Amino acid sequence: NAMSVRIVTYTSEYQSIFRQLNVDWITQHWQLEESDLYIFDNPQSTIIDRGGQIFIALLDDVAVGCCALIHSEGCAYDYELAKLAVSPAAQGHGIGRLLCQSAIDDARRRGGKILFLESNRILLPALHLYRKLGFVELTTMYPGLHSRGDIQMELRL
Repeated sequence: NAMSVRIVTYTSEYQSIFRQLNVDWITQHWQLEESDLYIFDNPQSTIIDRGGQIFIALLDDVAVGCCALIHSEGCAYDYELAKLAVSPAAQGHGIGRLLCQSAIDDARRRGGKILFLESNRILLPALHLYRKLGFVELTTMYPGLHSRGDIQMELRL
C-alpha cells in the first residue's frame, strides 16, 4: 500500500541503488553514455554539491526509486528533472509521481522559475505522468543532453 512509501533525500548509502535503478531502465532501451556513468558514480559532486538534490523512494524501508533535481547554470531553465527510475516490482503505486512532486516542490523552494526535462516518446507512462504534473512539450528543442532524448518539456513553477 502506498502509505508505506517514504521519500528521503540522498546520502552516500544510496549511491549504489541510484546507479543500479538508472542503469537498469536505461539499458532496457539504450546504451549508457559516459555522462550517465560519471553522474551515477559521483552524484554528490555532480548534483548535490552543485545546488541540486536526489530523492529516494523507500517502500517498507527498501529503496525502490529515485529522481534527481539538477541545478542548471547558464541555461534558459533553472533546474532539470532527471534520472527518474522506479524498480519494475514497485511500479504502479504512484511512486514516480511522489518522486517528481518532491523534486518540483524542492525546485520551487529553491526559487526556480522553470523546470526542464528531456525524455523519449517511447516512455509513455513517464510522459503521461509529466503531463499530469503540468509539464508542457517544448516546440523548440534545446541542444540535446542525451542521444536518447527526443522530447523536451518544461514546467513553469
